[in-house]
Amino acid sequence: MNNFLSPSEIADFAVNVGVKKANMSIINQFLLGILAGAELFTGNCLMIIALVERKITLSKLLRSWLVVYLGNLAGGVLVAYLISLSGQLNYTGGLLGGFTLKAAAGKVSLSFMNAFVLGILCNWLVCLAVWMSFGAKDGISKAVVIFFPIWLFVASGFEHSISNMYYISAGILAKFDSLYVNKAIELGTSQSVIDALNWRAMFTKNLLPVTLGNIIGGAGLVGLVYWFVYLRKN
Repeated sequence: MNNFLSPSEIADFAVNVGVKKANMSIINQFLLGILAGAELFTGNCLMIIALVERKITLSKLLRSWLVVYLGNLAGGVLVAYLISLSGQLNYTGGLLGGFTLKAAAGKVSLSFMNAFVLGILCNWLVCLAVWMSFGAKDGISKAVVIFFPIWLFVASGFEHSISNMYYISAGILAKFDSLYVNKAIELGTSQSVIDALNWRAMFTKNLLPVTLGNIIGGAGLVGLVYWFVYLRKN
């Protein structure tokens, strides 16, 4: 029994998925965006295939991207706040809080070009994982095919806008605890880098370039390329 779709069948499946996502109500998109794993902006970059196949409009695509992105943001900040309240960052004598702060400060210290390219590389892999999961017919096969691309982008330190919504938010909240600041400095972060970490920097120094890169990597290097190969009419 064949547990996988052919590449052209995956392309057709991706179109149908894009149509269903675009036609979902705004409130459902937002709520599922808060849950992130149910609706994820980076994976939804593949909805571009439904657009170029003229199955959805540009306005529906952009609305879906925006609503899910805002839901992802709300979920990321909420989880960061809950983690902060839980005291979880005190783990190992505050070392977890220090590492979280160091990671967040490092993300907003990237140059625009570095963050942009790291965003491209990240969502290239993420959307390849989503694409392969579309082709798998059972849960075990889906888990296997997504593991390696996701593992590679995490291990490589590439920039994922939705993950950063949590990490940078958690780092900003950790910044207000002197224990975590001291631990971050012990881990090699300077005070000046920590001082530059704030909500404005989260959006302008990281989320803006990373999100643009994620769109290029996912919609461009995966969605449009596979559409061109498998669905484009001569």
